[in-house]
Amino acid sequence: MSMLTRGRGKGWRAAVAGISVLLAATPAMAQQKFTDWGWPLPYEQVSAKSVEWLKSKGWWPVQVAFQAPWSGQNTINIVMDREGLMTRRGIEAKWQAFPSGPAINETIVSGRFQVGNGGNFPFTSLLDKHIPVTAIAILSPNLLHALVVPKDSPLKSIKDLKDRTTPATIGLVTGSSAEFYFQMAMAMNGIRPDKDVILKNMPPGEQMALPKGIDGVVPWDPTPTMMVDELKDGHIIDSIFPYNMYEGQFYVRSEIAQNAPDVVQAFSDAYAEATLWIRRHPEKAAELTGEDPSLKHFSKAILLQQIRAYNNLYKPTYIYPQAAFWGAVNQTIFKWLYDQKRITRPLTAKDFEDAVDARYMARSFAKLGWAVPKEPPFIPPGWKGDPAKPPYPPYINPVDDKTPQPFPGPGDLVKPWSFAGKTYMP
Repeated sequence: MSMLTRGRGKGWRAAVAGISVLLAATPAMAQQKFTDWGWPLPYEQVSAKSVEWLKSKGWWPVQVAFQAPWSGQNTINIVMDREGLMTRRGIEAKWQAFPSGPAINETIVSGRFQVGNGGNFPFTSLLDKHIPVTAIAILSPNLLHALVVPKDSPLKSIKDLKDRTTPATIGLVTGSSAEFYFQMAMAMNGIRPDKDVILKNMPPGEQMALPKGIDGVVPWDPTPTMMVDELKDGHIIDSIFPYNMYEGQFYVRSEIAQNAPDVVQAFSDAYAEATLWIRRHPEKAAELTGEDPSLKHFSKAILLQQIRAYNNLYKPTYIYPQAAFWGAVNQTIFKWLYDQKRITRPLTAKDFEDAVDARYMARSFAKLGWAVPKEPPFIPPGWKGDPAKPPYPPYINPVDDKTPQPFPGPGDLVKPWSFAGKTYMP
């Protein structure tokens, strides 16, 4: 060692060592390739053993149930299907659309479908029935559910339903997240079931027509937006946001997680990739969504608006299943359902947490180089609310906030990530 080197001491040697590590890492970083929409290549393939296990169960192709009239969720599932994101990972999968969560539950309970999408109310029903499902991703958080009344209705606010001499008839899908929202809204506004309001079970397509004899309907997006903005046959007098932080679950049968975890990882990866593909190609995503037979009556303009609201508004990290946060939110649902004898046993936040396995999405994030968020991205800094205690103070939602959250931002990355030809550094 020369006198010059010795004279520079330990600090200089540490700096040289740090530079050496960085230079050694640079070729490895350069070797990492990404698709144009940000998924790291090459695609990981599921094992032959897992494929054979699926076939032995009669679960080949894997059957996936989704809801066509459910914004955000529909586009992710359609892109996973139409872009062959499971085929690229060595899995044959088949998607089928259903009109509502209760209809999907029937297929999951029977075992005919192995992967599903469920809103908070239907997912709770699966937990209550001890159906072995494992949630691995979050769907379209804060989806608009709204009380829509005819344009010539005398009702101007949900409070106008209180203390009526003749009960109002409200159409909604019973057993759905729409019913839970409206039941919560009635309770918090002093509206009496069966005295002030009579609830009528009504599918989304029928709700859209606002049939005679109905004082209002409670649809979820895209139906209320289409009714107000395109059909112009009604207006919104109340919405879900103060009463419930809505979220859906993308889940698999737990038996697959126990026997073929690489299959579940492939679904998690494909889910994250579809999220990125939609961010890169929103116009094309709207075209694919509009090709679904159940959605042909929706204009491309509405579908694109819904994609911007429910797929591309928040940072893509919204898909991470924050089990503790959403468990606290859903505990309110559990209590109401049990009190109303709609479920057979008292569920808690822990029951929800036990049904979530965030390890799969954590691995997907690790592949991408994304940091696992501490809380959902729609929670604003300094928010004073408690997810377990509605009504909630304002938070970022697709109705009040239209500007997409920038991504990546400070703290979002743990290693370099490329999207649309640009590389972002942590």
